[in-house]
Amino acid sequence: MKLQQLRYIVEVVNNNLNVSATAESLYTSQPGISKQVRMLEDELGVQIFGRSGKHLTHVTDAGQDVIGIARQILAKVESIKSVAREHTLPDQGKLNIATTHTQARYALPDVIQGFMNKYPRVSLHMHQGTPSQISDLAAKGEADFAIATEALHLYNDLVMLPCYHWNRSVIVNKDHPLSKKGSIEISDIAKYPLVTYVFGFTGRSQLDQAFEQAGLTPKIVFTATDADVIKTYVRLGVGIGVIASMAVNEELDDDLVKIDASHLFEYSTTKIGFRKGSFLRSYMYDFIERFAPHLTKDKVEKAMMLKNNDEVEKMFKGVTLPVK
Repeated sequence: MKLQQLRYIVEVVNNNLNVSATAESLYTSQPGISKQVRMLEDELGVQIFGRSGKHLTHVTDAGQDVIGIARQILAKVESIKSVAREHTLPDQGKLNIATTHTQARYALPDVIQGFMNKYPRVSLHMHQGTPSQISDLAAKGEADFAIATEALHLYNDLVMLPCYHWNRSVIVNKDHPLSKKGSIEISDIAKYPLVTYVFGFTGRSQLDQAFEQAGLTPKIVFTATDADVIKTYVRLGVGIGVIASMAVNEELDDDLVKIDASHLFEYSTTKIGFRKGSFLRSYMYDFIERFAPHLTKDKVEKAMMLKNNDEVEKMFKGVTLPVK
């Protein structure tokens, strides 16, 4: 069994069982990959992939287990390389972050600016996507950190650490009837067409739950993944907006009226996660603490030793998180 063979089967899965695309991504030949996969299957005595003619059709049950362990082995190999780089090039490397638009646009800029000033030799790359895309990038090792709020069940293979709480505001044009109200209720929002996040994005589930508990149905007429897009359509009069409070800028959005809605919705918690068993470079610990000051290196290392995210939740249960 060779590391190369494990890398091949993992990459085949990453490329949706397309051997040609896998060969292209690994700069090798399609027959070479097929041969090595067959050799590994012969050695193990099980089929990793189901086939129809020359085409791979699915991952077998045995294959699922083999590929899961192969991912862990390859991650450990990367960790060994990271250990070496930590000793030879402590302030040089790369950092890949996968997150949503709201985090990238409103929560991370100051953190990243300070980080890059301190570590000019670290190459930082940000990947924006849906919760499922973010978890996929982290699972594949293409992202060192996943920063997310929604669909946390997708991140069971990661160590997920709580960073901060946040809530929502309603935004309306200055001539809208709600702009004159000092405070609002769910029934007030239910009267108007609503512009908000796509389901599964940026705390959207809390909004749906609040309406359901009130026995009301929101009139959602437009959804987007981007708070700036939502604000654009509020300005066009499509509807009133419900977005993360941190996504409203007093200067840039002075043509809109922001109405606090934190009393109407349960707060959401943004978390930062990384693969279990990862070796974190010193600058990675620094990044985590810059993003969430209560997540010191000692606490992160303690969380890494726990069995699952339920235990991580218990560890931070008494901690007062900042609110944004």
